[in-house]
Amino acid sequence: MITAHTLGFPRIGVQRELKRATEAYWAGTLDRQGLEQVGKTLRARHWAVQSNAGLDFIPVGDFSWYDHVLDMSTLLGVVPARFGDVTDGAVDLDTYFRMARGRAPSGADVPACEMTKWFDTNYHYIVPEFSPEQVFRLASSKLFDEVAEACALGYQAQAQVKPVLIGPLTYLWLGKIKGAQINNGEFDKLALLEKLLPVYGEILAKLAQLGVTWVQIDEPILALDLPQSWKNAFEAAYVRLQQPGLKRLLTTYFGALEDNTALACRLPVDGLHIDMVRGPEQLTAVLDQLPSYKILSVGVVDGRNIWRSDFAKALAILEQVKVRLGDRLWLASSCSLLHSPVDLAVESGLGEDIKSWLAFATQKVDEIVVLKRALNEGHAAVSAALDRNLQAHQARRASPRIHHAAVKERVAQITSDLAERHHAYLVRRIAQQQRLNLPLFPTTTIGSFPQTAQIRAARRDVKAGKISERDYIAAMHEQISYAVRKQEELDLDVLVHGEAERNDMVEYFGELLQGFVFTQNGWVQSYGSRCVKPPVIFGDVSRPASMTVDWTVYAQSLTPRPMKGMLTGPVTILQWSFVRDDQPRAQTTLQIALALRDEVCDLENAGIKIIQIDEPALREGLPLRKKHWQDYLGWAVHAFRITASGVRDDTQIHTHMCYSEFNDIIASIAALDADVITIETSRSDMELLDAFSDFSYPNEIGPGVYDIHTPRLPTTEEMVTLLEKAAIVIAPEKLWVNPDCGLKTRQWPEVETALTRMVQAAKTLRARYTDEAGNLKEAG
Repeated sequence: MITAHTLGFPRIGVQRELKRATEAYWAGTLDRQGLEQVGKTLRARHWAVQSNAGLDFIPVGDFSWYDHVLDMSTLLGVVPARFGDVTDGAVDLDTYFRMARGRAPSGADVPACEMTKWFDTNYHYIVPEFSPEQVFRLASSKLFDEVAEACALGYQAQAQVKPVLIGPLTYLWLGKIKGAQINNGEFDKLALLEKLLPVYGEILAKLAQLGVTWVQIDEPILALDLPQSWKNAFEAAYVRLQQPGLKRLLTTYFGALEDNTALACRLPVDGLHIDMVRGPEQLTAVLDQLPSYKILSVGVVDGRNIWRSDFAKALAILEQVKVRLGDRLWLASSCSLLHSPVDLAVESGLGEDIKSWLAFATQKVDEIVVLKRALNEGHAAVSAALDRNLQAHQARRASPRIHHAAVKERVAQITSDLAERHHAYLVRRIAQQQRLNLPLFPTTTIGSFPQTAQIRAARRDVKAGKISERDYIAAMHEQISYAVRKQEELDLDVLVHGEAERNDMVEYFGELLQGFVFTQNGWVQSYGSRCVKPPVIFGDVSRPASMTVDWTVYAQSLTPRPMKGMLTGPVTILQWSFVRDDQPRAQTTLQIALALRDEVCDLENAGIKIIQIDEPALREGLPLRKKHWQDYLGWAVHAFRITASGVRDDTQIHTHMCYSEFNDIIASIAALDADVITIETSRSDMELLDAFSDFSYPNEIGPGVYDIHTPRLPTTEEMVTLLEKAAIVIAPEKLWVNPDCGLKTRQWPEVETALTRMVQAAKTLRARYTDEAGNLKEAG
């Protein structure tokens, strides 16, 4: 009989219960016992959803208070010294939260650990922080407690409970060595594997003692281009990670194994999982090389998008695989369902046609079970489900809502000159300096200001019909006026309107573009308690009317200082949406770019001198394999340039990127040809600027000096220190001063304090770098 399972389930709860509970705990309005009860309730509910649907194994250990990589760090005792001495006993919950966000209900405020993107997703993980002298030890019982909790609820350890671990090689790969030695390239973190493996052995031994039969070990780095030394380490590591009575399912996802196929197939484990959604081409090679004693878990249900599975297509493949493998075939989601919303059943605002095309995590579990039953019992046993699936796919393909000839024709008429500014940056810089007359180290923010209770209430009331559109606009104007006044009081040089009218940087634009629909509860976790509700791109994209011009022009009317127009870029709108899968992503991106180009030109025509086009997802969308990079970067950069290139030389184009490693794509970032780029650098202590220095990045840069993802506020002196570091590698006349990201999630009192310090830091640097006449001092 075919076995069915998932690699993980969403943690947040269908109504984001986990978000509300953790934030209440941080605020002191919910105690530790209350928080733990919420977690226990969510775990029980999610296990029941999967078990009741008919899955054979349920994942345990996929629940996290903040991040599963951080969970692994605490399990292994990887806690940097600044968080206090935890060499004895367990890592407590508040230390865990301080590592994530710099602050918890107890313990001193400290700089949080670095955060970056989980492979090519919009999920952010907390980067493990190693030292060359790193000591690993069992320092958390969370995983084992949750296994015991599942067993106490009646799930059989031997036949139903499947603990989930990040594998040792992936865990090391995701981390960073901190310390002077590594800065000179003197230490390879792979050398820590020898000390790490015994602790993994202890973990497996404890799981065996709890009666577990199967454990899931995630090694997604097998879908990457790996150095030979890391490939060599896999076999030696897994030879040692054998525990009598305990079977190991090695899971890979987000891409095909390719040159790692033979390695993955021969590792001394009991089963292998492959992602058939992102890497369908790998199946034949895996089947040919998989030893006859191993099971193969086939991830045929997409864990990262929300479209219904195509049962006919999946079964045509699976039935052939079953002939070869028999009972050694397992069915699963392609990856963890962490990246999917929880339950489509709670959606009432979608049209019935589009709703019939979708599947959220709960429905994806059902899809896995339908496929399992079709293989085990025959198609007749699930004929009704197969028929509904076929009808939904036929209806979607035939729907007149998807295709618009005018949009396709405009894309077909794109020429190379649409992606070119009139003159090169050095010419534009002179024109922009004359028009803007900004000081050295100009200060600005990334775009958003706090979304207060009044803002959220006004948005809620206008949607519910409790206030008129006119009253809503008046309320937003009041909030914009407040933000502009505060920025002037703080003495910022380039202002923003604060984005009070925007619910989300992607959702807002999607609501005003054709080709999008929206869910009410389609939330997914981005990081910690931060959840996003991605729009759904179901059809061709166009812009019926301007989207930001009126708000920005109103804000500019309140101040003589330059006001930035704020847009989300085409690649980020694509990446942070659930994207249609019936045409190439590049085609959809070009449609979005043309719509945004019209908005950019309208902003310029309305008198806006600076326009920021945010592309934080540019690096995130990079394919995992380098051989695919050129194609992606080609169309991604092209789309940005189409968006930005319709303006005059004296209109300054900004872009923003955050929480990404830029070294490997710096040439493509330069090719965007934005006049100013702002980036995240404070958590990485300006490390990311090395890429811009080594490449001799030609345009202007704003390295973030204030980490907005933590409630801890840096001092003026800390910001000055960061800027001094930046000025070593970037010419002072090209440096801007700004936070890491938008301030939407912060509160006004902390924002005012942080920005006051930031402006003072800029003024301190101006005094150091300019003479009495205000001219830049000569170097040295």
